[in-house]
Amino acid sequence: MFCKEASSSLQTLNIAKSLSSEFTKPSALINPLSAGHRFKVCPRPNLRGRCTITASKFDIDWIGKDKVKKIKVKGIITTKQGLLPAVGLTDLVGASLLVELISAETDPRTLMEKDPVKDYARRVLLDGLGEDQYECVFDMPEDFGEVGAIRILNLELSEIFFKEMKLELPDGSVTFTCNSWVAPKSKDPTKRTFFSNKSYLPLKTPEPLKQLRKEELETLQGKNRVGAGEFETFERVYDYDVYNDLGNPDKDPEVARPVLGGLSHPYPRRCKTGRKPCHKDPSSETRKLGEFYVPRDEEFTTVKGATFVGTAVLAALPAVIPQIEAALVDPNMPFPHFKSIEDLFEEGIELPKGAGLFPLIPRLVKAAEEADDILQFESPSLLDKDRFSWIRDDEFARQTLAGLNPYCLQLVQEWPLKSKLDPAVYGDPTSLITSEIVEREIKGVMSFDEALENKRLFMLDYHDLLLPYVNKVRELDDSTLYASRALFFLSDDSTLRPVAIELTRPQDVNRPQWRQVFTPGYDATSCWLWSLAKTHAISHDSGYHQLISHWLRTHCCMEPYIIAANRQLSAMHPIYRLLHPHFRYTMEINARARQALINAGGIIESCFWPGKYSMELSSDVYDKLWRFDREGLPGDLISRGLAVEDETAEHGVRLTIPDYPFANDGLMLWGALKEWITDYVKHYYPDAEQVMLDEELQGWWSEVRNIGHGDKKNEPWWPVLKTQDDLIEVVTTIAWVASGHHAAVNFGQYGYGGYFPNRPTTSRIKMPVEEPTEEELKEFYEEPEKTMLKTFPSKKQATKLILTLDLLSTHSPDEEYLGENPEASWAHEPVIYAAYERFKGKLQYLEGVIDERNVDVSLKNRAGAGVVKYELLKPISKPGLTGMGVPNSVSI
Repeated sequence: MFCKEASSSLQTLNIAKSLSSEFTKPSALINPLSAGHRFKVCPRPNLRGRCTITASKFDIDWIGKDKVKKIKVKGIITTKQGLLPAVGLTDLVGASLLVELISAETDPRTLMEKDPVKDYARRVLLDGLGEDQYECVFDMPEDFGEVGAIRILNLELSEIFFKEMKLELPDGSVTFTCNSWVAPKSKDPTKRTFFSNKSYLPLKTPEPLKQLRKEELETLQGKNRVGAGEFETFERVYDYDVYNDLGNPDKDPEVARPVLGGLSHPYPRRCKTGRKPCHKDPSSETRKLGEFYVPRDEEFTTVKGATFVGTAVLAALPAVIPQIEAALVDPNMPFPHFKSIEDLFEEGIELPKGAGLFPLIPRLVKAAEEADDILQFESPSLLDKDRFSWIRDDEFARQTLAGLNPYCLQLVQEWPLKSKLDPAVYGDPTSLITSEIVEREIKGVMSFDEALENKRLFMLDYHDLLLPYVNKVRELDDSTLYASRALFFLSDDSTLRPVAIELTRPQDVNRPQWRQVFTPGYDATSCWLWSLAKTHAISHDSGYHQLISHWLRTHCCMEPYIIAANRQLSAMHPIYRLLHPHFRYTMEINARARQALINAGGIIESCFWPGKYSMELSSDVYDKLWRFDREGLPGDLISRGLAVEDETAEHGVRLTIPDYPFANDGLMLWGALKEWITDYVKHYYPDAEQVMLDEELQGWWSEVRNIGHGDKKNEPWWPVLKTQDDLIEVVTTIAWVASGHHAAVNFGQYGYGGYFPNRPTTSRIKMPVEEPTEEELKEFYEEPEKTMLKTFPSKKQATKLILTLDLLSTHSPDEEYLGENPEASWAHEPVIYAAYERFKGKLQYLEGVIDERNVDVSLKNRAGAGVVKYELLKPISKPGLTGMGVPNSVSI
């Protein structure tokens, strides 16, 4: 007959008493429990039917305790950069932090968790220029075992940034790397848990840490949150919401915007803030003055004595821009001549002495003691290299391969070019670019059929995407739009030659369809018309770049990966630690973008051609074109016909255009990333079964697909995590998007777009041959330069744009670059550290290769007279406006 487990505390107490003769009794039978201690009993071994007795923690925590020797263990806690007040109340009474050490080992006698050891930490070093330090001393049992976690209760009056804790143990020091804000007890009375630098898969987690692992994830999921409503700044809750805070219907119906996310407008999800709904439109969320909520550890950090570098970038704009606009003469007018555009970089703009802009943008404002301050922009690299290059056809073509938006050129694979839109709504779908036009422009180099068959024809195709927006955008003030196609021919030297541009205005109830093909001209009129057609086509590429290649595909689509990872992957999970550097600051910069960049009336709407339809357009592209399996570089290149699979090629693909600087450098970076991630994944997952059995990993990827990108959850192309290779491809893709992809489309913005005639962001007037008035036609023939200047952004738009691009293209002093410094958990594991050092070496090699390529004049798309070197994928950069550097994450 088997006895059952004792269920009542009385039975348990009697059992413990009956056993007590075997041990030395303490002065009291039951010791009081330490606050916050958990009572989870670890699993017992299989006793094969023998009687088992479960004694509670009340009764056996004293067993053998007097026989255990204690040792003194010092702990040194470092908080970053003097974030605390100079002297707090708790310093005066001697204790600032309550610190507990949690053993990763069970008690072999009781098979239960060991009691934590604790002490109060006191500040011992207050460094006004550096880091504060606290010290505590623990009476640790000699058999305490490995410390698996620490728990912190902040007794200060304000939050602290808990950088690390070093324990001085008999066999060497152990460091817990935390890098996290800890709220004061008055705001959050629960203890914060930090795990050691050792990574564990869920099934391999030491038993005493499993419950802590679970509780920490529940906190991040918001399950332990007290109350409801808007999240407070100190909270760490990660949850999802739709983009319903871009407009402000309560303020003005003109700034109401559709909700992005859902059946009508599919979109990735953003971080939830919990703000109240609008009164006039309950589906929209109220917009508050000040900062938008993001989980506390996602916010920018600070360096004492300096500004919040990242925050200042966007936070300064609303204050700066109105004052600059006030200093402009006729801000809504076009620039009177090209010299006035160049004066922005050579002479600057006079600002009122009391404008107070110097503290906000000190690098751009030249302060004078007596005269007015001067806002003077740095000369963009394109203007420095060759001030006339922007108007040349070869530069127009070169920048599709080595410029700011290398993600849109595609191979022509079908002919004739034909729209897939409804002809009853939009007019004749067949393009006016004919094979005869192509043959005429390539001047007998080969026949049209040979060009098509030999993969010599490429295009920028914004026709079907823009056509539904043309009539709507034309109703906006001071704006026009066409649907466009730009066709290029690939020469033997791997350079592209523009062949034709087609501009289309769809039919409407009052007018028939209008369209025309423009080709490079050989007389004054056709040359000016060609230049104006290029201006329109480039402005379309500029808008697509900013809204899709940049915002949607990097910033926006990254956020669900970050939210899901924090909700489903423990901080001690090896994949979380692998991805965490690629998540740094992204949620914060996205929140800032919702405040000042992509919001109704924000910089994107006011400076780029889609205007108030900007985010709606980005939703359309997400719905029709975004696919996770094409976000990795090889998949993207293949999908556009710019590469074909080739197992014999170095990176598994062969480029269609051999001299494609973005792809050449990018594939080396992709290859280095993938090799590093392969080594890492296979260390922790030696077989496919480990991938399948990892509940946290599967939960993360399921949440990414079904919630974060839930509007596309039923698409067949989603990867399934069944093998190590599946996981490697997914993680490499995410790491690439956060690093290489974002760097390629962000840090060249000022170099290529600062001189806006090279990349105008909007077109304000139509082509002079589209149903012109006599006055329009006369002005074009007599002063064609004036027609072009009127087509460009206004003074107000251009100045606002230049300032924004300067700030967004600038590396902050605290930037963290790919391959620069390893995470603490990687250094803890010798195999992982060795793999990271190999990765770092490959990136250093890549830098040398890029330098060599940039002086090889046979590579005409990146070297030559006045050609801007392609350095956007050089991994490391110094702070500032450099046009190079690949940060780990989307951090600006």
